[in-house]
Amino acid sequence: MNQDIVILAAGKGSRMKSAFSKVLHKIAGEAMVCRVLKTASALSGANLHLVVGHQGEQVAAACQDFSANVVWQNDPQGTGDALRRVAPSLQSTGATLTLYGDVPLIRQATLEKMMALSTPNTLVLLTISLVNPTGYGRIVRNAQGQVEAIVEQKDATPEQLAIQEVNTGILLAPNEHLQGWLASLTNDNAQGEYYLTDIIAMAAQAGVEIVTVQPESEAEVAGVNDRVQLAALERELQTQQAITLMQNGATLLDPARIDVRGELTTGQDVVIDVNCIFEGKVVLGDGVQIGANCHLKDCTVGDNTIIKSNSLIDDSRVGESCDIGPFARLRPGTELANKAKIGNFVETKKAIIGEGSKVNHLSYIGDTEMGAHVNVGAGTITCNYDGVNKHLTQVADNVFIGSNTSLVAPVQVAEGATIAAGSTITKAVGEKKLAFARAHQANKDNWPRPTKK
Repeated sequence: MNQDIVILAAGKGSRMKSAFSKVLHKIAGEAMVCRVLKTASALSGANLHLVVGHQGEQVAAACQDFSANVVWQNDPQGTGDALRRVAPSLQSTGATLTLYGDVPLIRQATLEKMMALSTPNTLVLLTISLVNPTGYGRIVRNAQGQVEAIVEQKDATPEQLAIQEVNTGILLAPNEHLQGWLASLTNDNAQGEYYLTDIIAMAAQAGVEIVTVQPESEAEVAGVNDRVQLAALERELQTQQAITLMQNGATLLDPARIDVRGELTTGQDVVIDVNCIFEGKVVLGDGVQIGANCHLKDCTVGDNTIIKSNSLIDDSRVGESCDIGPFARLRPGTELANKAKIGNFVETKKAIIGEGSKVNHLSYIGDTEMGAHVNVGAGTITCNYDGVNKHLTQVADNVFIGSNTSLVAPVQVAEGATIAAGSTITKAVGEKKLAFARAHQANKDNWPRPTKK
């Protein structure tokens, strides 16, 4: 069946007390409205419509990857008004699903349950039963248990206020009827707005079947109005993700202290210590161990690699059985072969480091191609930038580089060469050669040490 999906994202969200549109605030590193669009776009036959208003240009720009039909609602007058503005773009057949840019945890599985019940003569409501339903529209049923209407809190009678089944705002309406219902909406209510929920009574009067579905949890349909609610949903989502990781075979030393802001895939027997952050797409092989306070972004890590505490890995590929950190930083373009070692306070950038090679201490290796079994001494740097352009350093297999060496690129060091500590290398070093490039040491007798004046 054709599926129009309308995401409402026109509100200002004044309670966020922010210069940005509410729906652009992030949950798990992603704008709330983008998360909703991602869920919606995964549904079969999805035809997306995005209703924008406050800061609409910014909202539309943030959502451009989804190719949604953008509809403006500059003077919002309720949810019914929003759908009326989308109405000319809706298909003549199929159904229209209404979602909200500030309800970010709605699940695809729940929406698919609604779609499974949809027919040209069926309207599907997502409802939930709450102990405290204050603020929500109540689901009014007749003696036979059939839905008759939704009554908003401000318009409800005392008897209706006692109803605990409430409207989530998410509904799936057949397009054959929807256009007429939207045209018949009025704003004769306490808010002076066009309520989309008024179409429920119209559907009942027209003999359209009204069926309901309930989500797995309240968090799935919870909206965000302020930063406190946003933080609560962030924790809920992180808890869900932590549970999934553990069910897939990962050990989290404290499931409450992990943040996944993207897609994290783990192999068997992965161990993750506290306060680790994962952004973008991260893949961890079997037996990977990650120490506390690490930050991994858009990277792959091979089997049995150990990443020690306080290390950062960004847009890099790490082989199997590597040893990284603590306090290491792998910047974009780094590629480590199996059994490579990057030690404490080492930074790499656009560096290919061969199997079994070691950069153990206090070094910077950038724009470098390094072979296998190279040993780089403490304090070594590649001088890859001449003030205008970046240049390449090439180090072949089995090279030994002494401490405090500067390799001034472009430069090549051939296989088996040795570079003496404290050297500044500006020319190519031949195979198995010893290179030393430092000032001759001079010792002066009876030198008067300076004293304070």
